[in-house]
Amino acid sequence: MKLFNLDSPIMVFLTKVGNLMILNVLTIVLCIPVITAGDAVTALYYVTIKMARGDDPYIIRNYFKSFKENFRQATILWILMLIVTAVLYADIRIVFSGMEGTIATVMKVVIIVVTAFAVLTGLYIFPVLSRFENTIKQTIKNAFLMSILSLPRSILIIVIHLLPVLLVLISVNTLPIMFLLGFSTVAYLCSMNYVKVFKRFEPEEEDPAGGEDLAPLSFIVEEERAKQEEIAAKEAAQKAAEEAGADVRQAEDNIENQAETERSES
Repeated sequence: MKLFNLDSPIMVFLTKVGNLMILNVLTIVLCIPVITAGDAVTALYYVTIKMARGDDPYIIRNYFKSFKENFRQATILWILMLIVTAVLYADIRIVFSGMEGTIATVMKVVIIVVTAFAVLTGLYIFPVLSRFENTIKQTIKNAFLMSILSLPRSILIIVIHLLPVLLVLISVNTLPIMFLLGFSTVAYLCSMNYVKVFKRFEPEEEDPAGGEDLAPLSFIVEEERAKQEEIAAKEAAQKAAEEAGADVRQAEDNIENQAETERSES
């Protein structure tokens, strides 16, 4: 039955759900040590961004490939994010715990603005790290600029992150679903937006020097080059087969013409 063909819509959907389940469990397990949480999220986005781009990645292999390649930077960025979060939380507790007057009002506004920028930047840091080769400082800068320059999509990404929280608040019975699909589904839905955001900032192929601040990760470049080489090899093989077929048909036509000529002469 066509319904159960591997290329049928229902089988493609079920395969994607299965892959998201694997990604979700992997991410939760690798977040348990806490210190590896940043790298786990980076690897999650590496795979979900490939899925959102229409690629067909090897889920586990690609996940651990990114986990290995980005471990150092992702861990440092994760620690920095924890420090910033702790500082902002302490400031909010102090400023909003009874301080009054003009100075307190100004401080509240400043903290709200800084927190908003920190949240926006934090939402982009690991997806940017999963896609582009850069220093830690430049990764933070690019994440901040992308979040601001793509503000409508950034707001949508925030809403997507809040959906699981809303579901849990509505019903605690959704917790098993969150365990199986919560993180990875959010990452995949957000990745569909990140792909469109990144496309605006990725360097053009004909001008590699013009986008050096956002050069794709080396192993991503290698994967894309290998894919192009594979496509070129298939096209070359197909062309060779077509030429061989044309030669065979030409030889058959020549034999047939020669036979007709001999018959007409006789």
